[in-house]
Amino acid sequence: MISTAKSCRPTKRHTGAAAVALAATAALLAGCSSGDTSENPLDGEKADAGTVVVGSNNFAESTLLADIYGEALRAKGLKVTYKHNIGSRETTYGLMKNGSVTVLPEYNGSLLAYLDADAEQTSADAVNEAAKAKLDKQLTLLESSPAEDKDSVSVNAATAKKYGLTAESTLADLKDIAPELAIGGSPEFQTRQQGLKGLEAVYGLKFKTFKALDAGGPLTQAALAQNEVQAADVFTTDPTIVKEKFVVLKDPENLFGFANVTPLVRKDGLSKEGVEALNAVSAKLDTKTLLDLDAQVQLEKKDPLDVAKAWLRSAGLA
Repeated sequence: MISTAKSCRPTKRHTGAAAVALAATAALLAGCSSGDTSENPLDGEKADAGTVVVGSNNFAESTLLADIYGEALRAKGLKVTYKHNIGSRETTYGLMKNGSVTVLPEYNGSLLAYLDADAEQTSADAVNEAAKAKLDKQLTLLESSPAEDKDSVSVNAATAKKYGLTAESTLADLKDIAPELAIGGSPEFQTRQQGLKGLEAVYGLKFKTFKALDAGGPLTQAALAQNEVQAADVFTTDPTIVKEKFVVLKDPENLFGFANVTPLVRKDGLSKEGVEALNAVSAKLDTKTLLDLDAQVQLEKKDPLDVAKAWLRSAGLA
């Protein structure tokens, strides 16, 4: 059974409007089925004894992560079934509580915001501990991965080249450049703390103009690619980053919060070997890797189960 000891790893994802927007955007990219699926993922039946049921929310990255978790568990000899594309967090959390799902890929910051909308997110470790304290007593979080899927300010390739910005550049590096740049994002990005307001307060950034687009979706992606804006709010594992060679600027002050991919599990549903297998996945999975895997599924149209298996082999986890 799972120990309730504190996680020792540092630790996802969007809070408030950003979380809703991302789920809606990502859901459009979903639809790839993989692994073994239940006939009715919402039937509410408890998992058979000895079987680990791995669930996913209804967007492509969650399906991929579920396949990674499930195949890592299978590699340790555990019996695994899948319930893919279940729906939103409201549904999946309920199925975790009633025992229909054993393991679910989560994002620590978003989960905490769901459990406690007023919770402050001062550090990754604090987010995990606060979320654990708010979880149903039958549930817990395992170790978080460094991989995050959250808001970012990204610049297009031409802008990066013009100003010498690289993957090692931070938002602070835009301070002298921002007055020359148009930035795009959802309408609320203009007024929220995790947006222009915070960018100015935390990093001293004052952009030339703001263009209201969508929440990291196709309008934002197209505007940035076509240089209608030179910077934009793009989610950090959006495959468009790879396709268009956008440069994601680092956020050392954590303005955009914490969004680490983290396994949510039932305490009574996973053996010690299973816990160790998922913690090993977290230790190997970073944002760059997750971005590459998402691109394989969403741009190259590979089956997420095949992508999951290939990565686990390459990481020595299968």
